[in-house]
Amino acid sequence: MSTAPQIRIPATYMRGGTSKGVFFRLEDLPERARVPGGARDRLFQRVLGSPDPYGKQIDGMGGATSSTSKCVILAKSSRDGHDVDYLYGQIAIDSDFVDWSGNCGNLSTAAGAFAIHAGYVAPDRIPENGLCTVRIWQANIGKTILAHVPVRGGAVQETGDFELDGVTFPAAEITLEFLDPADEGEGDGGGAMFPTGNLVDELDVPTSLAASGKLNATLINAGIPTIFVNARDIGYTGTELQDAINNDAQALAAFERLRAIGALKMGLIERLEEAARRQHTPKIAFVAPPRDYVSSAGKTIAASDIDLLVRALSMGKLHHAMMGTAAVAIATAAAVPGTLVNLAAGGGARQSVRFGHPSGTLRVGAEARQVDGQWTVTRAIMSRSARILMEGWLRVPGDAF
Repeated sequence: MSTAPQIRIPATYMRGGTSKGVFFRLEDLPERARVPGGARDRLFQRVLGSPDPYGKQIDGMGGATSSTSKCVILAKSSRDGHDVDYLYGQIAIDSDFVDWSGNCGNLSTAAGAFAIHAGYVAPDRIPENGLCTVRIWQANIGKTILAHVPVRGGAVQETGDFELDGVTFPAAEITLEFLDPADEGEGDGGGAMFPTGNLVDELDVPTSLAASGKLNATLINAGIPTIFVNARDIGYTGTELQDAINNDAQALAAFERLRAIGALKMGLIERLEEAARRQHTPKIAFVAPPRDYVSSAGKTIAASDIDLLVRALSMGKLHHAMMGTAAVAIATAAAVPGTLVNLAAGGGARQSVRFGHPSGTLRVGAEARQVDGQWTVTRAIMSRSARILMEGWLRVPGDAF
């Protein structure tokens, strides 16, 4: 029986977009957790209450969903032209691993605000009133994010009237710019935004997924590696809410199989079984042309108010709204004529799109262009909000990591 005393670690619990996470300053972490490795992973698992075979994270800060099982480390940036380095960990709820393979777009919003709160932004760059542009280096994927954070009285303004579907209360609007969001480091397409070189690929899949054994998919590396398929091709309408998917074990297993097949095609893994240890990426989503539906909050979403429908899965479950990084992928794919996302939105050239998700709607924009036959995206833009929920110290048993 362990009788090790608990230790205290300074931390901040924040909402960013439709996610929540525990935020740390790198210098506040115990020394052995300041570097990547097993000690850091075990610490974050214990902080959130994982792995938990009950799937509830009762003995930790996690909320037992993919949206609330997250930890973030921020540090003064060592890169020229950046204020802060932002590292994100997705902690599995009932399994023993931490996934560092991608970013959380929702918590990128909170990272911008936290950088000011934590003193990482030079005082002469923070206006008394107005917008402070926080220059974030996203260390998981090696990309730059600009967070335009409202400031009042020299401090982050957190309250406001900006409403975000999937979040109950309004707050101050933070605009995010994801610069050059295409992932150039993975896949077999020579670093292309479309790793196979195709806007649409035909995947060989089990007949349980598609009767013909073939399924069209758009595979894209932008914001986060994402696999898009048509809802109708897999027996859905695109209006589904969480219970329709998450209470269907057979459907979840089929989606995970499809995710593994797509990951292999994208060059993210070498064998199908490796997907089980890479649950955060790639994401999988299904799209459909607009139609009326009722959101999870009981609000009627009219087909005339949206360009398309999108439902996305995160960590093996249908997301209650939309992951921020997947929204970047949606915006980018919608901007490229001929992708499944673009076709579901009506086709043609576009710089922004409003899509319907389980909680409501979201508008995102992207600037894509074709150079020497290759598509590239210069930036993607969306608005979110963030707020500190609690700050102080958290406690974990001293022998937990």
